[in-house]
Amino acid sequence: MIRPAACRPAGRPWVRWPATLLAAGIVGLLAACAPQPVRPTGPGTAVAAAPPGQVAAQAAQRTRPAGPGLRLIGIATLPHGLEFLGSTVGGISGIDYDPLQDRWVLLSDDRSALQPARFYTAQLRYGDDALAPPRLTGLFALRQPDGRPFPSRLQAHREGPDAGEVPDPEAVRWLPGGASLLWTSEGDFARGYGPALRESHADGAAAREYALPPAFQPRPGGDSGPRANATLEGLALSPDGRTAWLAMEAAWRQDGPMPTAHSPGGPLRITALDLSSGRAVRQIAYVPDAVPRARRIPWGPRLNGVSEILADGPDHLLVLERAYSAGAGFLSRLYRIDTRAASDTLALDRLTPDNHTPALKTLVGSFPGPGLPEADNLEAMAWGPPLPGGRRVIVFASDDNFNPAQATQFIAAEYLEPEAP
Repeated sequence: MIRPAACRPAGRPWVRWPATLLAAGIVGLLAACAPQPVRPTGPGTAVAAAPPGQVAAQAAQRTRPAGPGLRLIGIATLPHGLEFLGSTVGGISGIDYDPLQDRWVLLSDDRSALQPARFYTAQLRYGDDALAPPRLTGLFALRQPDGRPFPSRLQAHREGPDAGEVPDPEAVRWLPGGASLLWTSEGDFARGYGPALRESHADGAAAREYALPPAFQPRPGGDSGPRANATLEGLALSPDGRTAWLAMEAAWRQDGPMPTAHSPGGPLRITALDLSSGRAVRQIAYVPDAVPRARRIPWGPRLNGVSEILADGPDHLLVLERAYSAGAGFLSRLYRIDTRAASDTLALDRLTPDNHTPALKTLVGSFPGPGLPEADNLEAMAWGPPLPGGRRVIVFASDDNFNPAQATQFIAAEYLEPEAP
């Protein structure tokens, strides 16, 4: 996860920003999530993935009036600092629904700093035009293979390598049947741990850790490999439950730059993993937008990256991009891509404009945007129970970074199906 300095509470060692950014964060704390008009794009706009360095305004676009869209159902929030079973509720970075037991899972990205790394179960109800606040029903600590909770940074410093990884939980999906779930960690680069995909039982006990390809691990030298704190932010499960798609938040260093206000980022990688064998079977490239908002203060971060993905049938993914500009707040866009139309990049050590075809993006909706509200730091989304007539619903959730200036939001929206070609 990329956590902007202006929305970072004191005392949590998440990102080491330069002193100028820290100063800007203090100045822009209350303004960080203020509304800002967005570019006049609407649902159904398809955007061809631009190569690194191309100005966003030059990206090829075409309008698809019959494309997908979102209709707002409702918004609900949890109180800041809510206590539940001795834990502080916040940092919700992953969400998913188990239809067999009618329960939701909410994954917190607390790196065991406040309480041990954990997830919650909840009930969440909505109708055609209203969403009720979630009702928490359970609390479960994520545990290491030996049964211990994952350590905090302080504990890891005291105990050394024997303490294990300090995880950064980011995305979660129930496996079919609801007996276990998959979750990702962005890793603990400072202590030599790269990004990870794990399976845990429904009570948090460890079940399996998948061996990701070597290219996913940090590389010495700093000129290639994944960027720290910008790795496995998104996780999607195929409808048959056999394949997990893993989305990087940003491009690997050798593949291109981070997005700027003037140009899209380099292509980031989305990898298909066969869950039975644990083998990576395919990988596609996806180009995130340029940072859509200008800063409202002279210094501070301007960021955009993928914060979650969701399977839309066997061949399509919904990709959530979350942007932040210091003093101007957050803006999120939801895109739909056809995984079949992008070339396989799994065997490519470096992505260049002439060696692959990235995914074509079709805009589904923007927060804020036509009919959709201003949103906080959207990092999670999942399919919920359908509305009458089989109409599909997506529930989005925001990560408040345990920051009183932010909010733990839940947004329910009906997914308006794209017309068949």
